[in-house]
Amino acid sequence: MTINSWPELPLSEWRDTLATVHMWTQVVGKIRLKLTPLVNHWWNVPLYVTVRGLTTSAMPYNDRALQINFDFIDHLLVIETTDCSIRTIPLRPCSVAEFYQETMAALESLKMPVTIWTTPVEVPDRTPFEEDQNHATYDPEYVQKCWRILVQTSRVLTKFRSRFIGKVSPVHFFWGAFDMAVTRFSGRPAPLHPGVPNCGVFVMQEAYSHEVSSCGFWPGGGTVNEPAFYAYAYPEPEDFKDYPIQPSEAFYDKGISEFLLPYEVVRTSNSRDEVLLNFLQSTYEAAATCGNWDRRALERQ
Repeated sequence: MTINSWPELPLSEWRDTLATVHMWTQVVGKIRLKLTPLVNHWWNVPLYVTVRGLTTSAMPYNDRALQINFDFIDHLLVIETTDCSIRTIPLRPCSVAEFYQETMAALESLKMPVTIWTTPVEVPDRTPFEEDQNHATYDPEYVQKCWRILVQTSRVLTKFRSRFIGKVSPVHFFWGAFDMAVTRFSGRPAPLHPGVPNCGVFVMQEAYSHEVSSCGFWPGGGTVNEPAFYAYAYPEPEDFKDYPIQPSEAFYDKGISEFLLPYEVVRTSNSRDEVLLNFLQSTYEAAATCGNWDRRALERQ
């Protein structure tokens, strides 16, 4: 069986599905947020890529533990516990409200009820999950394509991460903005973050308490109409946006203050890993050089 590991993913073909699955991941992500203690920069809340989809990893619940998995091969939400109980919910066209109710009912049946704040974050539509009947689209083909891209992205980001011996985040999937990221730290405190729309200021101030160079993959939406790899620095150093970046197709988007590399550039390349790694490395060098990081102490020599 031949599988395209870097498939086409035009946003126009699955925009509605993306919006629905985004909200589903927020439901599951908020369960993880509720059950896990705060780890610096909210590293306790992301999801992680698996060989079948995305997972919360194990989460404590009193003296038990549970794990919630999105299976994008058989298209199931799977809830498993340490006492060998399991519940499955089919992933199919259904509203966010229905998904939310089914997920909470499954947790109740496991005697693991969880109460979450049901207002979405980092999106303009703040309709609570239990009231959201508008997002109800699920195209399994495109969901699986997105997941396959995340698998490849995680692999390359992990290789890039290995070059850094300073403080660096895991490669993880943030359900707030629906993006995969890895973040390097200079070790110095950062000025208080001013915040972003539809997200608590305290959230961003915890996330960006220290200087960062961050990069990752985003399937698109909002002001970016196609999937892209991104990179940014906080605080953004002087001359950062003018630093020479590779490959030549990458550019600085002034609207979002980030470097972008269209996914299509990587997908259609004959050396995908090299092209992507060059983008990740050169944008990091922009942050580290312009920001006067102690690169000799932070990088693997």
